[in-house]
Amino acid sequence: MSTLHTRGTLERELERTRSDILRMGSLVENAVERSVESLKNRDADLAQQVINDDEIINQLRYKIEEECLELIATQQPAAGDLRMVIAAMHIAVELERMADHAEGNAEITKRIYQEPPLKPLIDLPIMARIAREMIHAALDAFVARDADAAVQVARRDDEIDDLYQQIFRELLTYMLEDPRTITRATHLLWAAHNLERIGDRVTNVCERIIFMATGKLEELQA
Repeated sequence: MSTLHTRGTLERELERTRSDILRMGSLVENAVERSVESLKNRDADLAQQVINDDEIINQLRYKIEEECLELIATQQPAAGDLRMVIAAMHIAVELERMADHAEGNAEITKRIYQEPPLKPLIDLPIMARIAREMIHAALDAFVARDADAAVQVARRDDEIDDLYQQIFRELLTYMLEDPRTITRATHLLWAAHNLERIGDRVTNVCERIIFMATGKLEELQA
């Protein structure tokens, strides 16, 4: 009975951690979406909401880390359970950093929203959509402990990288043709770079999912 009780406690703690990771992921997806929406619509109020809400994500990261450390200390998980806890700690850090990139794009909105738009934003919202889809799919793979699914998610980073290169070339053309556009183009390039970094961080998450599922630390192309 003691062993069953201990296992039941461990399962509840693991489920709590998984739930917090999913909640954090949902908040990050939302931050990515709203930050680019604020940029596209030049909505400073929405940008400020993203900035304000970043603290909630930060606190959730610390909560998850504390839960994981307490779980290790009190439940002494082994094998796959221990790998899941370690993966959760790393994933929480990566999610928090993704939120920082989203916050960075909200800050860009606040810098440029009163300036005339340089161009309609088409590729940036596509980058943001792919990034959100990657985050969501990666967390599904985390819950399912599915290494193959994690590999497939990481491969989508190439889509984000291709869009980033396309945006870079387009904005460089604007800057070369008219130096007066340099400041506005540079801000948009920063925004694209933030989204490109989110894709890289999802790839890091996928590496941790593979470790959790297989016990192998495998570097994926970022």
